[in-house]
Parts: sequence; C-alpha cells; structure tokens
Amino acid sequence: MISELLEIAMVVCFGISWPASIIRSYKARTAKGTSLMFLVMIFLGYIAGVAAKLVSGNISYSVFFYMLNLIMVGIGIILYFRNRGYDAQREREERK
Repeated sequence: MISELLEIAMVVCFGISWPASIIRSYKARTAKGTSLMFLVMIFLGYIAGVAAKLVSGNISYSVFFYMLNLIMVGIGIILYFRNRGYDAQREREERK
C-alpha cells in the first residue's frame, strides 16, 4: 500500500509541470526551445509505466496518473508540431 502511494506521489510530482508547459507552449506559438526528443522519451516512459502495470497485473490508482501524464505529454507533442508550423510560416513571411 505504501509503495503504491509513493509511486502515485512520484508520478503526480512529475506531472505537476505539464499543465504549465502546455500553457506556455500554446501561448508562445513557437517550437524554439522545445525538444521533441525529450517529449518523445517522456511519452515512451509513461507508456512503459502503464505497460509494466498491465503486464504485472498490479493495476492501481497510479495507472490513472500515468495516463493523465501521458495525455499531457501527448498534447505537448501536438503543440510542438503546431508551433513548428507557425515557425515555418513566420520564416516564409520574413523572406518576402
């Protein structure tokens, strides 16, 4: 029981920064300063965490937090590509 609470605490602590990152990325409208490799590695890490729970049969409340973080990182990845499009559009306009 305590190990599950500690795991939930870990995942929640990791997840606290994602809403702020999403908001900043949404407002910034630029992909500059954002690492796609970092986002993808975190995304894969959360997938591995969920898979580990499923394979072990040890499904607990922590899976909810893994999934929540996975969704937020996924939003971050989508925003990265949206912002990259804005960056490309700005570059085209600057060349004119």
